[in-house]
Amino acid sequence: MDAIKALLTRASIRSFTDKPVTDEQIEQLLKVMIAAPSGGNRQPWRIIVVQNQEVKDELAIAALKQHFIATAPVVFAVCRAPEESAARYKERGRNLYSFQDTAAMTENLLVAAHAMGLGGCWIGAFKDEEVSRILECPKDVYPVALIPIGYPEKVKGKPNRRPLKEVVRFIR
Repeated sequence: MDAIKALLTRASIRSFTDKPVTDEQIEQLLKVMIAAPSGGNRQPWRIIVVQNQEVKDELAIAALKQHFIATAPVVFAVCRAPEESAARYKERGRNLYSFQDTAAMTENLLVAAHAMGLGGCWIGAFKDEEVSRILECPKDVYPVALIPIGYPEKVKGKPNRRPLKEVVRFIR
């Protein structure tokens, strides 16, 4: 699948089959994730790959009881290390770039998973401190997204998008 098609057809998946995601697929997704751009190439991210069922169950509860998270074969926890951006860009790196960089990484993961026949969902609603505890994050690393990945059980259509004329303004 080409990149344009993957971007235009990707949708959030919240229902997964029991088919496992292979180690090779996980490695490919990790390579795609770290290929994301980052401010000043600081790469202020950490990735935690969760396959342990008990940990996935705990994450689902910490994510405001979004139990579908635990049904995915693998959950990628995208974390930011803001001081790595702050070392060069001060507060802007700490409070903006580290979020932008991990967001780019997360989008890479979702689009690549879709192109590989997998599906996922970007989860940002969770109890930060609880997820940090579950993942045993160092004190200077913060989770920003949980991404359950697996083979889609049900594929719904993409939600409607606002027309371009409502969200785009040209300055020529």
